[in-house]
Amino acid sequence: MNGTDDKTEVRDYFNATGFDRWRRIYGDGDVNKVQLDIRTGHQQTVDTLLGWLRADGNLSQLTICDAGCGVGSLSIPLAQEGAKVFSSDISEKMVGEGKDRATAIGLRDNPTFSVSDLEELTGTYHTVVCLDVLIHYPAEQAMDMIKHLASLAEHRLVLSFAPKTFLLTILKKIGEFFPGPSKTTRAYQHREADVIRVLEECGFTIGRKAMTSTRFYFSRMLEAVKE
Repeated sequence: MNGTDDKTEVRDYFNATGFDRWRRIYGDGDVNKVQLDIRTGHQQTVDTLLGWLRADGNLSQLTICDAGCGVGSLSIPLAQEGAKVFSSDISEKMVGEGKDRATAIGLRDNPTFSVSDLEELTGTYHTVVCLDVLIHYPAEQAMDMIKHLASLAEHRLVLSFAPKTFLLTILKKIGEFFPGPSKTTRAYQHREADVIRVLEECGFTIGRKAMTSTRFYFSRMLEAVKE
C-alpha cells in the first residue's frame, strides 16, 4: 500500500469506527484492559513531554504546533500552562472532540484547532510536536513528514514513534502488538537511527530521549533542537 492510500485509510478510520474507539481510550470512561493499557502508555508519553517543557521554565513564552493533536490530550494541558498552541489533526471528528473538551474547561481561543493533513501544515513555531502519528505511515513517507515538520520548527521538534526492534517486530507479527478488531490502520515501526539521521540532515541535534513501554504500547520519544 502506498503512502497516499495509508493517509486516506487513516483519515477514514479516525472519522468513523476509529474515532469512537480512540475517543474512549483518550478519555476517562470505562474501557477494556487492552484499551486501558494503551491509555496508560499514551498518557505516560504526554506526561513525560509536559515534564520536559515545564522543567525548561518558559512554557508561557512558547508557540507550539501540536501536529496530529487527536482529542487534545497534549494541546489542552499546554494551553493551560500558558503556551500558545496551534493544534491540527487529519480527522475532523478528532478536532471537533478536542474543541469540545477545551471549551468544556473554559479554553475558547487557545488552543486553536484546525483540520489539516500533516504535510500541508504551514507557519513557524518555536516547538513542533508530533506524538503517536508516525506509526500510521511507512518509512519513506514518515521521513518526508519529519522533514516537513522540521521546516516549521524554529527551535525544537519532538517526535514519538514505535521503534523497530527485534522483539517488537516479533510481537507485532504474532498479533500482540496492536490488538483489537476495530484497529484497521496499518501499524509501522521505524528505526531510531533513520529518524535521527533525518533530523540531523535538517540541522537538528538530539536532546532528551524517553521510552514508554507497557504491555501493548511502545513509544520512543526524541527531542531534536536547533542550536
